Amino acid sequence: MDDKSDSVIKDDNNEYEKICYMCRQPESSVGKMIKMTENMFICPNCMQRTFDLMNNSAGNNSMPFNLSNSGLNIENLLMPGFMGDFAGIPKSQRVKKAKPKAEKSENTENKEEVKNLDFRKLPPPHKIKEQLDEYVIGQDRAKKIISVAVYNHYKRVTKDAAGDIEIGKSNMLMIGPTGCGKTYLVQILAKLLNVPLAIADATSLTEAGYIGDDVESVLSKLLKAADNDVERAETGIVFIDEIDKIAKKKNVTNRDVSGESVQQGLLKLLEGADVEVPVGAMSKNAMVPMTTINTRNILFICGGAFPDLDEIIKKRLAKNTLIGFNSDLKDKFDNDPELLFKVTNEDLRDFGLIPEFIGRLPVVYALKGLDAEMLVKIMKEPKNAILKQYQKLLALDEVDLQFDDDALLVIAEKALEKKTGARGLRSIIEEFMLDIMYEIPKDSSIGRVFITKEYIEGKGGPRIVLRGQN
Repeated sequence: MDDKSDSVIKDDNNEYEKICYMCRQPESSVGKMIKMTENMFICPNCMQRTFDLMNNSAGNNSMPFNLSNSGLNIENLLMPGFMGDFAGIPKSQRVKKAKPKAEKSENTENKEEVKNLDFRKLPPPHKIKEQLDEYVIGQDRAKKIISVAVYNHYKRVTKDAAGDIEIGKSNMLMIGPTGCGKTYLVQILAKLLNVPLAIADATSLTEAGYIGDDVESVLSKLLKAADNDVERAETGIVFIDEIDKIAKKKNVTNRDVSGESVQQGLLKLLEGADVEVPVGAMSKNAMVPMTTINTRNILFICGGAFPDLDEIIKKRLAKNTLIGFNSDLKDKFDNDPELLFKVTNEDLRDFGLIPEFIGRLPVVYALKGLDAEMLVKIMKEPKNAILKQYQKLLALDEVDLQFDDDALLVIAEKALEKKTGARGLRSIIEEFMLDIMYEIPKDSSIGRVFITKEYIEGKGGPRIVLRGQN
C-alpha cells in the first residue's frame, strides 16, 4: 500500500482525532477544526492568529476580523485548492478519539461509571504466576509480587471511582544482579497479558533541554504500545530498566543532567499527573502532535542491577559488629547469597536515589543471583529454553540432539565465571555448537548427537550415533 494513501485521514473515519496542522493539538483540546483541504485541518485559535497577522500587515485602517463573530460555519469552512493534495498527519502520529463516557442518571448519585476495562477477564494472581513459571525459572517471590501487583492494579483502575476510599498506586522497584531475569520477567508478562506495556531504558533519559530523551518519552512508548489510544495507555504498565544508572553522581561540580535531574523529572510521572506527550516521536518539537496522558492509573516498575549496593548493605550491617561472644564477625555477610534481600531505604539513599524518588516506589524487592543448579534448569526447562531451540533446529535435519547432565553443569560453571548471569549461557553454547551445526548437514547418516562433558572442556568430541544404531 502506498505510504501516502495510508496516511490520509478520511472524513468518515471517526476513530482518530483531527490534528491542527499549525499547533499540532488534537480537536478534543482546541475545539472544532477548520477544514482547509481534504486532509488538512486548522484550529480556530491558529486561524484567528493568522487573520490578526494579516490585519496587522494590511495596516491600521483595515477592519479587524473576528472569526467567532463572523457568522461562518467553522466546521464546514473550506479553502479549496490550498496546499494541493495534502497527505495529512502520518499514521504513527494519529491520536485515537476518547470514547464517550456514559452519562450518569440524576436520580442515582452513586451509580458506578461505565468503564471499558474489565479486570475479571484478567487471570488471578496464581494463574499469572503459573504462566510465568513456564518461562522463568526460580524467582518465586518476585513472580508472586508482580502477579499480585498487576492484578490489584487493574482492580484499582476499575473499582476505585465507585468507593469513598482511594486506593494508592503500588509502584515497584526491582533489584537484582545482571542476568537474573528482571527484564525477561517483564517481557514475558507483556506477552502473556493483553495490556499495553512499555519497556524503557533509563540510560537514555536526560533533563529537558539536553541531548537525549525527555522523561515523557517513556509515556510515548506506552502510547505507541496502546496503538495511540490514550484511554488504554492510561491503564498500562511501564517498566524502566537500568534505573540504577540515574543515581545521583558523587563529587560532581557541574549539573547532573542524567542523574538526579532525571529522578526529579520522573517524580510527577510516578505520583500521577497530566503530562503532555509527543505522539509518534521520542522528543517534543514543533512538527509533532501532542496529547495529554494522566499517569494516575499507570503502574511503574523500575529495575536495576545496583552494583556495589551489597557493599553499602554490608557496611550498614557491620555497624552491629561488637567484641564479645554474641558479636557478629565482619566477614559474616561476605558470601551471603540473600544479602540484597536486606536492603532498606537508607541503603538506596546512600547509593544515590533521592528520598522523594524512593518514596514513590513503595514496593521494593530483590531477585536472587543465579547459581549453577538454576542455570542448568534455565537451559533445559522453560518453554523457549536455549537447548530446546537447538534441538528443534537439528530436528529439522532429522537429527536428535541430546545433552549429558555433566556437560550442562560444566556450561553453568563457565557462565558463573563470566558473571553475566543467564546472558552468558548463549555465548558459551554458541561457541561449541558452531562446529556441530556446520558438520551435521554434511553427513545424512548421522541420527543422534550427544554433547558430552569432554567436548565442552575441549578434551574430546561429541558422541555420534548413526541411523539404525542404538
